[in-house]
Parts: sequence; C-alpha cells; structure tokens
Amino acid sequence: MIYYLCQFIGEMVEGTIWADRLSFLRLFRYITVRSGGAALTALGLSWWLGPRVIAWLKTLKFGQEYRDRAEEAGDLRARLLSKKGTPTMGGLLLVPVMVLSTLLWAVWNPLVCLTLLCVLVLCGLGFYDDFAKITQQNSRGTSERVKLVVQTLLGLFVGLYLWWTPGTSRLITEIMVPFYKYPLLTGAGWLGLLITVLAVVGSSNAVNLTDGLDGLAIGCTVITAFVFLVCTYLTGHAVAAAYLFIPHVPGAGELTVFCAAMIGAGLGFLWYNCHPAQVFMGDTGSLALGGGLGVVAVLIHQPFLLVIAGGVFVLEALSVLIQRVYFRYTRLRTGTGRRVFLMAPLHHHFEKLGWYESQVVTRFYILGVLFAVLALATLKLR
Repeated sequence: MIYYLCQFIGEMVEGTIWADRLSFLRLFRYITVRSGGAALTALGLSWWLGPRVIAWLKTLKFGQEYRDRAEEAGDLRARLLSKKGTPTMGGLLLVPVMVLSTLLWAVWNPLVCLTLLCVLVLCGLGFYDDFAKITQQNSRGTSERVKLVVQTLLGLFVGLYLWWTPGTSRLITEIMVPFYKYPLLTGAGWLGLLITVLAVVGSSNAVNLTDGLDGLAIGCTVITAFVFLVCTYLTGHAVAAAYLFIPHVPGAGELTVFCAAMIGAGLGFLWYNCHPAQVFMGDTGSLALGGGLGVVAVLIHQPFLLVIAGGVFVLEALSVLIQRVYFRYTRLRTGTGRRVFLMAPLHHHFEKLGWYESQVVTRFYILGVLFAVLALATLKLR
C-alpha cells in the first residue's frame, strides 16, 4: 500500500517544484527499505497491541487449564511457575500484525497474495481448534483428521495453482535440492505436487508440535524466517540468483517483506511469550506460522531447504512420529507399548531429564542458529 501511495504521489508531482523535494519517496521502491519498514511496523504494533490483546483475552477467559509439568515430571526443577490461567490464542495478535505489515509494505503480487491466503486459512483453522478446546468441556479441539484434510486441501490448492499457471509451473515440475545447482528432476509434476503438500502440511504441524515451552516455537520461527528473508531476496534478484546458481523466481523478492514482517511480529510476540509467558500463541498462531514458512519455501523453489533451516521443527516432529510408531509396534508385538523418548515432543523429553525450561529453550535456539547457518551455506556450496 505504501509503495502504491508513493508511486501515485511521485506521478502527481512529476515536472513540478515538488519533484525534487519528494524525491526521497523513490527509496520505497527498494525491497530492502520496505522490508525494514515491515519489520519495524510489525514490531511496533506488537509492542503496542500486546498488553491490550492479552487483557482482552483474559476478559474473554480465553485460557486453557494447563497441567503443571513440574508435577507431571515429578521434578520441581522442570517448572518454576504454573501455567494455569495464562491466555492462549495469542495468534490473534501475531497473525493480524504480520499480515497488516505485509499489506502495508509489499507489492501485492500473486506470490504475496497466495502466501497471505494460506496464513489466514491456517490461522482460521487454528482458531477453530483453540476455541473448541476452550468452550467445550473436556474437548481436545479439532480432530487430527480434520486438520490434515484442511491442510492437505490447502497444499493441493497451492500446488495446482502454481502448476497450472504458466509463469510458475516449473516450481512444481522441476525438483530442486540443496547443494545442487541444477534440477534433480524435470517434468515431475505429480511429485512436485506431493512435495508441495508435504511442505505445507509438515511445516504447519511441526511448528505446532514445537509450541510447548515459553518462547520456543516463536524464537525458532524467527531464526528460520531470517534464513528465508535472505533466500527470498536473492531468489527475486536475477543477478544474485545467477551468480549463486539458485532458481530465479520473478516477484519472489516481495516475499522478503513478508519474512521481515514475520520476524518483526515474532520478536514483538516473543516479548510477551518469553518465560514466564504472559500469553501463548496457540494453534491460531503456530499453524499459520508453519504454513507460511512452508509456502514461502515452495514459492522460492527450495522446499527441501526448509528441512535444514527448520531443523529444530523437523526434530520435534520426528520425535513424535518415532514415539507413536514404536509404541504401536511394540504394543502389537509384545502387548505392551514401549517408548523411545521419555516424553514427546522432544523438548518434553529433556524436561523429563531434569533440564530447566529456559535451558531447553536456549539450547534449542542454539541448534536453530546452527541449522540456519547450514541452510545459508547451501547457497554457496552448490
């Protein structure tokens, strides 16, 4: 919106004495300037709206009764404070701020619109799940099957749209992998469609599973978003993409603004979500953030890069998958289910080992940074 406004003013004053005085408006043509503006806008709005949204959620009694993990783990070091009564659905702060900042600073091309659409759909799905948990007694919210169906349909929509659009069809038909400069496969439309669905569904659920400790999911999301901030800018820059032998996607540079808005909104939300958390993002935020990262990875033709950049999310999701499969397998074979981890997702396993919550979160941040560095290294090591 700001871009269009500056363009409109520039055209109006062209050839007048105001042209030189307002020449600074040309700065807003640059993606870097608008990305910085999006990040600062999202951060400022989060800080300003945070206390108001938290108070509103408390007024509505949008909180969940969380069992104290200190009691659950049998170790008081695992929890210093009870989380009971802390409002959830903080995604109602996080997602609107991120979307609004993107709309203000980005050029509304199809890639940006597609990303925002996916974020809003998943935010709605998460809201429905959180609302059911809060309002329906003994409810576990939306069933996993319903979530998977909605996420899969959304992934199919994204994949088919890109496949059937001439300018973006290669994002689906050509399979790119990190550390390799050429397409691994070409003409693989159905495989590309499957990868797109897995990117959206897997990323959305992985971030959701990671959201179990104060500041963990949002901090790791900010780290991963920084990787895609760099990648989207380079992918949208023809010269830089050619130099690094990465796919050039026209218009992908505007996704840099979206990633910057995600970083700004994430840092603003972390201000209130750090230990001890004043608000939880809930599925309203986690599903939307994960889906947004998955869609961006597909749109810059690097879906497998997300596996590296979001390594913490991958480990969390794998821990749940391994735990469930092994438990069912051993129960089928021996009659008694056994576990690989003390508790899944992975962050709870370390809590059971006696780590403080802040230790788990900080160490996972360190892992997230290491995964981010490795992901950025793939841009050069090709």
